[in-house]
Amino acid sequence: MSEPVRLAKRLAEMMSCSRREAELYIEGGWVSVDGAVVQAPQFRVAGEKIELHPDATLAPVEPVTILFHSPGNTILACEDSAAQISLDNHAADDSSRIRPLKKHFSRLTATLPLEPPAGGLLVFTQDWRVARKLIDDAATVEQEYIVEVDGELGLHGLKQLNQKHLLNGRELPAAKVSWQNETRLRVALKGAQPGQIAHLCRSAGLAVRSMKRIRIGKVSLAKLPPGQWRFLPSGERF
Repeated sequence: MSEPVRLAKRLAEMMSCSRREAELYIEGGWVSVDGAVVQAPQFRVAGEKIELHPDATLAPVEPVTILFHSPGNTILACEDSAAQISLDNHAADDSSRIRPLKKHFSRLTATLPLEPPAGGLLVFTQDWRVARKLIDDAATVEQEYIVEVDGELGLHGLKQLNQKHLLNGRELPAAKVSWQNETRLRVALKGAQPGQIAHLCRSAGLAVRSMKRIRIGKVSLAKLPPGQWRFLPSGERF
């Protein structure tokens, strides 16, 4: 039996290509060992059957952005939610046409964390442009929430909710607030601060029971089930 060697080395010998090209094939999910796709160039092989997919390309793996539906009423940091993203909870109706690869689940940057115990849309990205938009320019990005409340609004309560408010001595931009039904508000605001929605509701005599973020910029949660994720397709922008 031959001595085990790195898969990248064996593939480079087979294809008469460079070691770097072999690594790109492997990381791109184009190489199988005994019929099973292997995406780790350092994987050790001996006498196994190694195959390169006929559609294989040397294009590097492009950075991705992942949309995750964080379940409500959970006390999880963004990093904890990122750890839950795997092939097992990939949404079946993901229309992005991106082939999930092992490399897509590493070096994800968490953006716009949810205020515990709120649920809804979380965004993790490998794309520096998306990170800059949602982190550095967060004050210009509108977020929309469905807020379940207890209590009754007074005669001018809705008008009061749509006015500017002070939070910790700082004046915040006015939110756009409307009723979705008798117990749910739709709240859209830019540069959301921790505690802002609860403070806004308290000022009008309402108590927050739950919150779900359903939109960030132009990207909505849509029908993504709780606990599942999908890729952000190339034509969708925040």
